[in-house]
Amino acid sequence: MDNNRRKFLKLAGLTAVAGVAAPVALNSLAQASGGHGGGHAAPAAEAHGGHGEAAPTGVRWGMVIDTTKFNATPGLAEKCMDACHGYHNVPHFPVKKDEIKWLWTEKFENAFPEHTQNKRNDLTANGNFLVSCNHCDNPPCVKACPTRATFKNSEGIIVMDFHRCIGCRFCMAACPYGARSFNWRSPRGSHDGVPFIKEINPRFPTRMRGVVEKCNFCAGHLKRGELPLCVQTANKGAEGAMVFGDLNDPNSAVSKVLRKRFTIQRKPSAGTKPSLFYIV
Repeated sequence: MDNNRRKFLKLAGLTAVAGVAAPVALNSLAQASGGHGGGHAAPAAEAHGGHGEAAPTGVRWGMVIDTTKFNATPGLAEKCMDACHGYHNVPHFPVKKDEIKWLWTEKFENAFPEHTQNKRNDLTANGNFLVSCNHCDNPPCVKACPTRATFKNSEGIIVMDFHRCIGCRFCMAACPYGARSFNWRSPRGSHDGVPFIKEINPRFPTRMRGVVEKCNFCAGHLKRGELPLCVQTANKGAEGAMVFGDLNDPNSAVSKVLRKRFTIQRKPSAGTKPSLFYIV
């Protein structure tokens, strides 16, 4: 455990005894120490794409997922997950409770608990629904982070600076979608001789033990003018399965789909204003 983490644990304990709100005290720690942890060097654009709040009139990336096309194309969701996890060095830990998820599937009742569960059709009763970070316009995880390790960049993407993460997991507690994972083990490690990362991609940084991670909407690909990997993979298997674009541009592909099709979002009552929409 490095000095910054020791300071964090000591300060968190003192503030709990004193009855002072922990996030306020932790912000003071972050300002004093810079909040940087150890880890492997990260290409800035690949890791997060830059600091700054998105202006209401600026770019705000968003996505429509057509669940009917995914469920009509067996194995497509798994291909999307493999593409995402392979590129971003997402480790595969053998113990379920240690699982790291950037992109995964849920049953309807878990993905959309606020929507009707009565007399569902075959798709909503038996299908699997691809879920991820919702890249919210009003992200509670950002407000909870004491070190600005997670923040909304200039294009509305909720991203991680892995070096600033001190492992407090406040962001995990704040996220209503369960979209963040914590590395209880070192991703570069192994179990019974089997590495947690089958083949390390040198173009994206690996993480360290004690760091939170999540989907970053392929911010590095967007900087290069490319679509996110999941979108590329999905549309090879079923055209229109994922539509990606600027939610603030009325002429973008994603805006056109949203005008024509009825969509739902995950936990809308949370007030986070997700950037992911679902056709069901």
